[in-house]
Amino acid sequence: MKQVIVVRSDLKIGKGKLSAHVAHASLEGYKIAKAKDADVVSEWEGQGQKKVVVKVKDEAEMLEVYEQAKRARVPCALIRDAGLTQIAPGTITALSVGPWNEEEVGRLTGHLKLL
Repeated sequence: MKQVIVVRSDLKIGKGKLSAHVAHASLEGYKIAKAKDADVVSEWEGQGQKKVVVKVKDEAEMLEVYEQAKRARVPCALIRDAGLTQIAPGTITALSVGPWNEEEVGRLTGHLKLL
């Protein structure tokens, strides 16, 4: 079991904001996966809650990964910024894929580079 958090490398945001959005993505992905299959999430929790953070070059690449995850029926969630500080409201900043079966998550995100 594994969860991958995808972030955009084209955004010029601080490390703190980036970290917060990674956390938002992880939590939102967890909630969506738990609603879909609580047994899968329990297994992920029991295995240590494996998470990996990777990057994409821009919003278009992130949306491509998101659409592929949706088509594969892997729990996923896009995170948008409220726009109160560093970037415009509604800017997509992060994507969670999983927690779900590591093989399926890897098929969707394995080509992406670590952050």
